[in-house]
This record gives sequence, C-alpha cells and structure tokens, in this order.
Amino acid sequence: MSMSSGQLEPRPTGEITTGQHETAMQGLQSFETLILDILAKSGLPTQGILVGVEQRHVLMESTSFALTRLPADQRGQANYISKMIIAGSVGLFDAALNYLWDETVLELRKRVVNFDLQYFYEVAEKSDNKRKDLKDEDDLPKLDDQKLLGGCREIGLISDIGFQELDLIRYMRNWASAAHPNQAELDGLQLANWLSTCIRHVITLPYDHITAQVHKLLVKVREKRLDDQAIREITAFFVNLPPVQADPLASGLFGRYTDLTTTPETLDNIRRLWPELWQKISDETRYNFGFRLGRFRANGDQDQAVLARQLIDLVAGATYLPSEERAWELDGALNDLIDAHNAWNNFYTEPPIARRLQELVGQHGDIPEGLNRKYVLGLVEVFLTNGNGVAVNADPIYRDLITRFSPQQASVALRSFTDNVIASKLQQALPQTKWPELLGLVESKLTARNDRELLEAIQVFPARPNLLARDPGIKVQLKHFSG
Repeated sequence: MSMSSGQLEPRPTGEITTGQHETAMQGLQSFETLILDILAKSGLPTQGILVGVEQRHVLMESTSFALTRLPADQRGQANYISKMIIAGSVGLFDAALNYLWDETVLELRKRVVNFDLQYFYEVAEKSDNKRKDLKDEDDLPKLDDQKLLGGCREIGLISDIGFQELDLIRYMRNWASAAHPNQAELDGLQLANWLSTCIRHVITLPYDHITAQVHKLLVKVREKRLDDQAIREITAFFVNLPPVQADPLASGLFGRYTDLTTTPETLDNIRRLWPELWQKISDETRYNFGFRLGRFRANGDQDQAVLARQLIDLVAGATYLPSEERAWELDGALNDLIDAHNAWNNFYTEPPIARRLQELVGQHGDIPEGLNRKYVLGLVEVFLTNGNGVAVNADPIYRDLITRFSPQQASVALRSFTDNVIASKLQQALPQTKWPELLGLVESKLTARNDRELLEAIQVFPARPNLLARDPGIKVQLKHFSG
C-alpha cells in the first residue's frame, strides 16, 4: 500500500483480510496506550472513555460484511460511514453512531429530492403554517428527523419495517450517542447491524412498484396538460390503490392544487384526476381536507380557501367540512402536541398544549367523527412517552382524556399497536411499561365481545408488545374485527 498521498489505496475487491484487521487492532492498542497516557499526564479522565479493543475488533469484522451490500460507486460517496468506522476503531462508539445517523439522514434527504420535494413536504409537514416555510432543498433541515422518517414512510421511500428499525436507531442516536450526554453502552455488533440496516433500508433500497408509479404520475401531472389517454392510464392505476398509499398521494395533490404558484395546466390535471382518487382515500383524509379549508379561512388565506373548496365541491364532499371552528382547533392542537412531544424540551412544552387540548375536548370528550382516530392515536403516542421519561405535568391530563374515551375510541386504542408509529415506540423499554397501564385505563370501556377477547389475548401475549401485530393469532382476531 502506498502512503505517499496520505491515503490508503482501496483493495480491488473491497474486502479486508483477517490479518489486516489484526494488524490494525494491534496498532490501535498501541495508539490507545499512547493517548490515554497523554490524557493521564494532563490530569484528564481515562476510565470509561474508550470502548475496549475486543468490541472494536467485532465492529471492524462485522462492518466489512455490512459494506458488501453497498455498491462501489455509492461507497465512494459515503463520507459519514468513513467517519463512523474511524470513530468506532478508536473506541468512540457514541460518536460513531452519530456519524452513522448523519449518513442516514443525508441519504434520506437525497431520496426525497430525487423523488418529489414538494410532494414530500405536503405529506411530511401536517401544519399549513409551517409548510409555508418549506420551499426548496435548503429547507429540509427545518424538518426534524421524526418527520423526515415519517414522511419517507408515507410516500414509500422506506418500508414499514424499515421505518421501525430506523426509528429505533434514531432513538438510540438521540439518547446513546455523542449527540446528547448519556451513560449508555454500545457494542460493536449493534453498530455494525445498524450500519447494515441503514444500507438495506435507505441507501440501496429500490422503489417498490407503486412508489415508482406515483413518481411517474407526479412528474406527468406537473410537466404538461394530460390528454385523455394519459388520464385513463392514471385513473386505471387508482383502481387497486389502497388508502395507505392513496391518502399521501391525495394530500400531495391537494397541497399542490392549493399552492398559489401552481400552473393552470397542473390545476387542470389535478381536477381531472381528483374524482377517481377521492374514491380510494380514507374518511380520515377527507375530513383532513375539510380541516385544512377551515384553517385557510381562519388564517386569512382566502385564495387558498377558494381552491380547497373547489376540490371538495368537485366530489360533493361537503359532508367532510368542519361543522364548527372547534374541529380545526382540535386538529391544530393535536399537531402541536405531537410536535412538542418529539422535541428536545418536551417536558416543558407538552403540558400547556395538553391543557389546551383538554379544554377543547370538553367534559364529555366529544370529538368530531373525522378526528376520532387521529385523536386516539395521538393520545396513545404521548401517553406512552418518548422513551426517555414521563412528562409528569402532562401525564395526568392524558390519563384524564383517556378515561373519557367512548367504547369506540377505546377500541381504537386497544388496536393502536397496529399503527406504525405506536409499534415503533413499543420497541423501547419505557413505552413497554406504559402499555399495560393504557390497557388498564381502557379495559372497562370495551363492551364488544371481540374487543374483550382481543384484550385477553394481548394481556397474555408473551413477547414484546411491538410484535403483537405479527402474531398469527392476533392477526386472525384483527381480520375478524375488520371484516
């Protein structure tokens, strides 16, 4: 190997031999002795600073296998992976995790830009006011990592399983990496497995068929006025589109239609496609369009309100308009609560928003029909905590609101483990301890026989609650309920 340029020449095969690993480890051991001696002579701490050489050896060996999944052209651009390996090799595993997450976020942002940035913003950022500040690629850092992951999952850039695994890495990055003071211990195999996860579920993951079709559709809609044949081809694609994929697409087109900079040709295309797509979206999404219309009016965005009403009227969707201002206020409070819950200082910002939500809900827990599912899942999410600690001043409010659930709302809460965000949260230790508490709060409200049978099955489930939805017996009960 030549050292004249200060860089190591890559092996042609991209592989590193066991002998090279052993030589590298011996060198690292010598370096560790030298640097710790310098720290000691300077009066600085030396205990617990660096991970042991054995774990570093595990990381280096396992990383070599993980990297075989990464094509050479992409490997040459992965600067943060290089930094991760260097940090890990010298025993700074917390910093290595930080670099790994930086690479993951960088690759997710690249995928978003290459797909359709405006569409992503419409899906990922639920607040119309906040979305006004999201214009181009430079605005991507304004979205926190939770919204980046959630938006990528919704538009199909990562799978549901990928979302859960990446969300766990995000959580560990926040609480066990150099990004935050902590006492957590990481091992080499964990880091290597997380690198493999990021490579498989982000860097090298191809679009699935539907996501690829959606990408082509979005390009066609914004490029030129579609002819009759193109409209027929696109609406034929809608026929077998399930709500989980139709909802984000409809949200993206709704946002594009109500954007005052959208061209007349694109507006025409959306109007022609809208009635067919409307047939495939969920009631929750239909109600959301009504709430957004209400917010446009409340914020004085009259031109956008007119455009929103055009789409709602086009499909005779007046049923989904909010009956009163309280509906969009509730919706906005739920959005604000989730945003606060996922922020760093959530212990301080959650309680006042929780109290505002409590006031809006009222004594009898009356929730507009279109908000029921969002309301229940939102309360379950914040009640289970962010995994780091209980927001003590907000927790009694969440308990109070949950005790006001109707039997129908309690049924939704019972099945909340089927939601990707809740399932991902249930991977963590603290939410796992809160899960039985939640079941206890809703137990007396479950009046339907299938609800109580499902509750009994959940209570005796022997594994972690994030695995409930994968259990064959639980799946049968869920299918029976939905059928």
